[in-house]
Amino acid sequence: MEGLSTDRPAEVVLAARVARQFYLEGASKVDIADQLGISRFRVARLLEAARESGMVRIEIGLPGGTLDAALSAEICAAFGLDHAFVFRFPDDDEPRLRRRLGEEAGGVLMDLISPADVLGFSWSRALSGLAAALTTMPPCPVVQLTGAVPPPDDRDLLEVIRSVARVGGGRAHIFYAPMIVDRAEAAAAIRRQPDVADAFSMMGSVTMAIVAIGAWQPGLSTIYDAITPAERQAVADLGICGEMAGVFIDEHGQPVQTSLDSRMIVPPAPVLARIPSILAVAYGTARAHTVRTALRGGLIKGLVTHDSLARALLDLA
Repeated sequence: MEGLSTDRPAEVVLAARVARQFYLEGASKVDIADQLGISRFRVARLLEAARESGMVRIEIGLPGGTLDAALSAEICAAFGLDHAFVFRFPDDDEPRLRRRLGEEAGGVLMDLISPADVLGFSWSRALSGLAAALTTMPPCPVVQLTGAVPPPDDRDLLEVIRSVARVGGGRAHIFYAPMIVDRAEAAAAIRRQPDVADAFSMMGSVTMAIVAIGAWQPGLSTIYDAITPAERQAVADLGICGEMAGVFIDEHGQPVQTSLDSRMIVPPAPVLARIPSILAVAYGTARAHTVRTALRGGLIKGLVTHDSLARALLDLA
């Protein structure tokens, strides 16, 4: 049967009866066939015709909620992710969008984390609202993965990690340090400090990490904004399109060494690549190309984002 035609009103009404009983009343195809005196094969054909004609439209999602389940599933399928969470948020107020995504990331974290995990956090403005949404956490260790940019006068990252660890009762491995310094010797000295060395020694044990994705453009990466124009250009000349947790990635989503690496307090690229589950929090359609590149590279296993960026990713894919 090919679709439904208004030239056959009896067939249209019969299809509507079949669809109502099957989708709304939960009747089986066999029960519908017995009640209407038709074969179950005709019931199946009528259901197919009802879908094809638009009489039946199937939507996946929770009405009234901010989570777009259908778009989340589409992002998962398009990029081969283990997890994707797309939320319906306006994107005209970036600070508010960033805060709300951070809060939703907290809810996602509570759903995914297990007592056997070791949780890693990179510095990101997007994660500042995460701890406020946490109500329960297993007592797993929480590890700071990077220093902060700019230097940590307000210590936001440390407070987020402390708060997360406090909810679950696990140990927080934290340190006071900037993400990037002027000289490689200064960075090496910072890495030798006991609290920094402790956190770095735990990085190989991290099983789940939450990171942000920065694009190599003004205002879209805190590292980009923190260095000189000449340094920015030198990095761009290597084909860098963005960074995650201070690890630079190229147009294929693969880590690339740069002249800045020795001056940074961040996880080495091989250590980041070995983390089994990396969950990225991404916002802003201006980052769409870089986010897509990062997803293609295979390091990221999960994504928390908003609907306009998710649609931009699908357009690029």
